[in-house]
This record gives sequence, C-alpha cells and structure tokens, in this order.
Amino acid sequence: MTEKRNTDLPLLLLPESLPVPALIAQAGERATRRFLEFFAAHIRNRGTREAYARAVGQFCRWCDDYGIPLERVKPLIVAAYIEQLCNRMSAPTVKLHLAAIRMLFDYLVTGHVLEGNPASSVRGPKHVVKKGKTPVLSASEARQLLDAIDTRTIIGLRDRALIGLLVYSFARVSAAIGMNTPDYYSQGRRMWFRLHEKGGKYHEVPAHHNAVEYLDAYLEAAGVTEQTKLPLFRTLDRCRALTGNRMHRTDVLRMIKRRAFAANLPASTCCHTFRATGITAYLECGGSLEKLPPQCTSSSNLFGLIGVS
Repeated sequence: MTEKRNTDLPLLLLPESLPVPALIAQAGERATRRFLEFFAAHIRNRGTREAYARAVGQFCRWCDDYGIPLERVKPLIVAAYIEQLCNRMSAPTVKLHLAAIRMLFDYLVTGHVLEGNPASSVRGPKHVVKKGKTPVLSASEARQLLDAIDTRTIIGLRDRALIGLLVYSFARVSAAIGMNTPDYYSQGRRMWFRLHEKGGKYHEVPAHHNAVEYLDAYLEAAGVTEQTKLPLFRTLDRCRALTGNRMHRTDVLRMIKRRAFAANLPASTCCHTFRATGITAYLECGGSLEKLPPQCTSSSNLFGLIGVS
C-alpha cells in the first residue's frame, strides 16, 4: 500500500521525511491531521520526534503488512507486536517503542479518532538498571584524547572545543550542539556557556579555563565570532571548510568514535562518556551529589549515568 504526505502543515516542524503511514491515511482526514499534529505540535523535542517517528512508523508498517486497519487495532494486536520486538530488540528500546505507540493512540483518542487506547493496558518488558553502563574515561584518558587531536586544522580545533565543552561543563550533547555563537559569552571576568536544554530551558555555566582555551582557539581560527545567528559547532563541506549548518548528534558520535580510535581508547566511547567522565571526576575530587551543577541534576537518570548502584 502506498503512503502519502500532507503538505498543509509546516514540514520543518516534522521529523525528516516523515510520511503519513497507510494505516493512518486510510482512517480518514481527521486521523491524518491528528497524526501530523502529534509530531508537529505535541512533541517539542527534536530527538524525541525522530525516535517516536521511527517507532510509530515501524508499528504502522507492521499492521499494514498484516492487513490490520486502524479501527481494528486492539490490545491483543499491540501485545503481539511488542512480543515480536522483544525477540530482537533490547528491553529499553522496546519500552521506547511502546511509549511512542501509547502516546500516539492517546492523542488519537483525545482527538476523537478512536474510542479507546489499545496500547494503554499493554505492559512492556521489565528492565531494571542496577549499574550504569555509560563508559567513563579517567582524567588521564580524557587528557590523552584531547592531546591526540591534531589542532593544525579547523576540524581538529572544532572537535577539541566540542569535546572540551562536554567534559568541563557536564553538558548533554544536544545542549552543546544547540548552542549558537552568542551562547559563549563573557560576564564579569569569566566566560560562560549558555546550554539549551529540553523544554526550552537553559542553564548558564561558568566556563573552565581549559574549555575557554579550546573555544577561543576554535573561534579565532574559524572567524565566526561576529556571526551571532549561526550555530557554534558546524559541519564541514567537501573542501573541509565550515558551513552554516549545525552538527547533528550523529555527526558528533561519528567524530567521537573516530577520535577515540585514533587515541587508542575504548571503542565504547560515546557522546555520554564525557558527561559521565566530568561528573565522576567532580565526585572524585570531593564534590557531592547535593552540589552538582543544575545541568547535571536535571538528568532523569543521573545515578545510572555515573554508575552509582
């Protein structure tokens, strides 16, 4: 069955290349409109949109393969789908898929498309985290990684500045790449970072002197200090020159994997590694959980992140 796309709404608000699944389109105009509103208006975080779009799209295609229309989706159908996912996906991933399906159906119910939510009574797999799995580097390993970056090029300066920001500010990668040039600014005698968090919130964090050194070197070489409306961390074109485009989390992950390999560090090193490394170093130096910076305490799973049972 074919899929179609509604172009009445601003597509910039929707996940990239999000089609309206046949399951939804065949249920009528109201269902289609409510489906698009769910992603465009109800879910504000871009990362959540993309993850939920993939999960919902996969479920809709599964229903389509079995010839199940929207009005015939019942708890038993959703439970059978979740059971299949459990055979090939991790428990946290399955729980994310179920949450996306449940939330979409809730939105269809409140929009009077369906009478009830068939996913509300379906339970996901049990998943208990007793110890954090995020790889943590020692202070010497973090230094080894930063020192291994060739800073004779603009890409090296950019990568060192971004990793330094993640390590010394405890920032989430989405908050770091969400920064624009003015979000690195001076106040009094110090430089500060303005980190854009979920829900439109932001935290202003004093910059560590090492991070200041890295950011200043990057900005001076890039010549972007006066470009106040452009992203702080940008992609590169084929000529290895900075573009005006913001880096994506996937770009950062690939970069970190490449840098970790070059520095002979564990292959498990990822975007969350530096946040966990910074927090762990903070605690080892005598810091306390009660006095963690606000950009850390807002984490939904701080204890799991730093490996506290």
